[in-house]
Amino acid sequence: MTKHLMNIVIIILSILLFITITWMLTKYLADREFTNQVNALFANSGKIQNKNFQYSQLQNLPEPVQRYFKLVLPEGQPYISYVRLKHDGQFKSGPDKKWTDIEGEQYFTTQTPGFIWKGATNMFTARDIFLSGEGRLTVLLFSMIKIVDATGEKYDDGELLRWLAESVWFPTSLLPSDSLKWTAVNSEQANLLFTLDKKELNYLVTFNEKGEIVSFQTKRYMNEDSLEIWLGNVSSYNRINGILIPTMIEAVYKLKTGDYSYAKFNLKNIEYDIPQKFEL
Repeated sequence: MTKHLMNIVIIILSILLFITITWMLTKYLADREFTNQVNALFANSGKIQNKNFQYSQLQNLPEPVQRYFKLVLPEGQPYISYVRLKHDGQFKSGPDKKWTDIEGEQYFTTQTPGFIWKGATNMFTARDIFLSGEGRLTVLLFSMIKIVDATGEKYDDGELLRWLAESVWFPTSLLPSDSLKWTAVNSEQANLLFTLDKKELNYLVTFNEKGEIVSFQTKRYMNEDSLEIWLGNVSSYNRINGILIPTMIEAVYKLKTGDYSYAKFNLKNIEYDIPQKFEL
């Protein structure tokens, strides 16, 4: 090997080493930030004390809502304060894009509404957050290059809407309260109104004959300028930890050009009232 060729090889190896070290450092810092965010989420919300579900709470609720709670919650069920879960599934970044496999983990608080979700594909890592009343979406390409870092009122509303729909995984948060009201529509649907500070969010909720919730419908921003009909479909109910919850959830924007389904998640594991991040 000539000296010139040797120098080229050394340069290439040095560049590859630099890229590898940079990737490892960036990933370490991102993982540490995520851990700190999860810790802050749990520290921001207390445990709900001495509060249990009773059938008497269902009086005067719309009939399909009563059927739902009698089906999914046993009487005496303690209110859930903290949730952590893992899922797999598929994700699509645009109507004309292909589906890609995704794995994620998510953490919720209920006394103070909040959550942190991290999803990873072979190309990017995304993070959805609702913490201290503020929403945020970040996306890293190859866990290194930040290509999205979105905040603002539209993301505050969008992330809180996500928390509310995904409360089907911890349904004591859907019980009536000062901030959550159910009103009748018909034998299969009811309106859900949720207020937080000065925000008011609405869902049209559809139930099947069994009493299961099958969909949430509202209007949600798809991007900065496009307010669209958004649908959360939930299915494949299983009783886990004594509570009947869906194990499949699909997110869909109903566009003029047709339905844009962009997320299909399968629940792999869910645990209640363990306010800690999953171990690696």
